[in-house]
Amino acid sequence: MAYLGNAPARSFISFERQVFTIVNSQTAYTLDHSVNNENDIRLVINNIVQEPGSGKAYTASGTTLTLSAALTNGTDEMYCVFLGRATATNAPGAGSVNTAAITDLNVTTAKIAADAITEAKIADDAVESEHLNDNVISGQTELAAEPADTDEFLVSDAGTLKRIDYSYIKGGANLNHFGALAITSDTAISGAGVLSPSIIHNYNSSITVSSGKIKVAQTGWYLVLYGLSGKCTSGSDVFRPVITITDTDGSSTEDGNYAYLYLNGNNYDTGFVSYLWDVTDTTNQAVYMGYAEAANITLFGDGGGNRDVTYMQIYRLGDT
Repeated sequence: MAYLGNAPARSFISFERQVFTIVNSQTAYTLDHSVNNENDIRLVINNIVQEPGSGKAYTASGTTLTLSAALTNGTDEMYCVFLGRATATNAPGAGSVNTAAITDLNVTTAKIAADAITEAKIADDAVESEHLNDNVISGQTELAAEPADTDEFLVSDAGTLKRIDYSYIKGGANLNHFGALAITSDTAISGAGVLSPSIIHNYNSSITVSSGKIKVAQTGWYLVLYGLSGKCTSGSDVFRPVITITDTDGSSTEDGNYAYLYLNGNNYDTGFVSYLWDVTDTTNQAVYMGYAEAANITLFGDGGGNRDVTYMQIYRLGDT
């Protein structure tokens, strides 16, 4: 229905009332609420509305009510109504305040007190990702690859929810570092030296090789496997396949481990050496496919794989 002027109120209101205790010979009383002047209250004495103003029945300022004449206790009664303090008399029923009601009451965001909306009044599934900060873990987006070291997870630390970087918990995930090298053609060796292999397999870019010097990309304990296959081109000979390593400043080398391999005439044979390598410095520490005491030896090479050739395999076992 349309209205001329303001629409009628949809709820009834009442005005706050204060009843006074009469004190004989007293003309000043204290109001429960501060007022600008006497026109902000309606004063009733013995059921008769009094006229406000100076020279009239009463004046008021702040919390002080002043009567023009004293009253008598037991005979007179007095109360006032605060005209500027309206209160609702029909409280809304449970669940009755909806969006339309809020609109009718002109309740804007600025008028809602902080922390006034409780969790119980938020609908299930009502808070979508557009209302969340970027740092909230919501599961809205899938991570389809291994997390970065700075990606974060939620953990409960003795009941307190905390975030933690992936780098602190990935542990065994660092074991997926390994590679393989081999000489790709038959190679004649004599005396002592190192081979110059090519990389055959290199998972996670774990290894590099330059002038026979093999380095790994991450510190830790490594298992180094060195296999050889070859023949002695004249007579027979014993030589040493050697896993050679550099120290932590890269200035010197030493034998990490070695074995003796006996080759007889043109009959070929195979040999194998292993070594546990503790890498604490990926810049200076390196490993070589070495040999010593060789004469008239040809080592077999094949670019197609590690079967019946001279090769080295390197596997990361864990943190140093």
